Amino acid sequence: MRIGITCYPTYGGSGIVATELGMELAKRGHQVHFISYANPIRLGESEGIFYHEVEVSNYPLFQFPPYCLALASRMAEVAVMEKLDVLHVHYAIPHSVSAMLARGMLEKDRRLPFVTTLHGTDITLVGIDRSYFPITKYSIEQSDGVTAISENLRQQTEEVFGVKNPIEVIHNFVCTTTYRPQPEKRAARKTMLHISNFRPVKRVLDCIRILAEVRREVDADLWMIGDGPDRGACEKLASELGLIRYVRFWGKQNNIPALLPQGHVLLLPSESESFGLAALEAMACGLVPVATRVGGVPELIDDGVTGFLRGVGDCAAQAACATQLLSDDKLHERMGAAARAAAEQRFNTDLIIPRYEGMYKRVLGQS
Repeated sequence: MRIGITCYPTYGGSGIVATELGMELAKRGHQVHFISYANPIRLGESEGIFYHEVEVSNYPLFQFPPYCLALASRMAEVAVMEKLDVLHVHYAIPHSVSAMLARGMLEKDRRLPFVTTLHGTDITLVGIDRSYFPITKYSIEQSDGVTAISENLRQQTEEVFGVKNPIEVIHNFVCTTTYRPQPEKRAARKTMLHISNFRPVKRVLDCIRILAEVRREVDADLWMIGDGPDRGACEKLASELGLIRYVRFWGKQNNIPALLPQGHVLLLPSESESFGLAALEAMACGLVPVATRVGGVPELIDDGVTGFLRGVGDCAAQAACATQLLSDDKLHERMGAAARAAAEQRFNTDLIIPRYEGMYKRVLGQS
């Protein structure tokens, strides 16, 4: 198939999933065309992968450049030029609206169905805003196929928006040959990792507080991978607590598979999390996640078996779990092996990617 994919090309879960999906589809012989305002952050050069930039004219009349319209025009152009079979948009707003417009522009000449994948904040934060609620609901209902990355998100979408068309749950995935344990690379010192875009919802300050508690019993370090609005506050808190020498701020990193195997524990103290992709990638590398019991995270982590789940903001409880893992090598080894097995047996690319291929075939009327 010839598949057009649109996502936010930034350092966030929806863009990463879309990019990884496109690369996996290309490996399977499909032709994949990314349509966005910038090259997705994890997109590497690969046979069968193409990138089409969306240019937005910035006329003085426009207080805000109309990206949604420029994207729709570019989608339609690429669809004709590259003979696309289907569009797959990640994050409902504004991508599904643009896809709907592109489909309408071409419907007299050819059929161009589109699939919308819901990732979380497009529903739980942006979509429920009064300004966007009606168009979010409408664009979801107009989609030829809809997927959600967790059962929890599917339920929220149906409850909040009352959409009638079916939503298929297709969990996030990980390539377990790329993301794998590498014991020889594991840091000599006990190391906790956190990976995110440092937005308030990720509660990155809790990572510093957890480190403070853990260091009462274990000589541990913390690696903060990523960047965003709360990085400055995070650095400030680490300094105030006298922990800055034990915290390494890596900034945005593309080669996550090389960094993850060096750690022991993955911290995911989020206030809201529709799935927890960072935790899945860590699990595939043999790290044990300590996360909050929110959203779709319990669909990924089996508490006490493949990781630990505790309450949002309960830094003491999360720190106690991390301390237990960092001070008991046998416990860490057992849970790390279970985490790796879950990644292989439930979330491997070979299990998940065919489900997206099946969705494309259904909207194309091929099955």
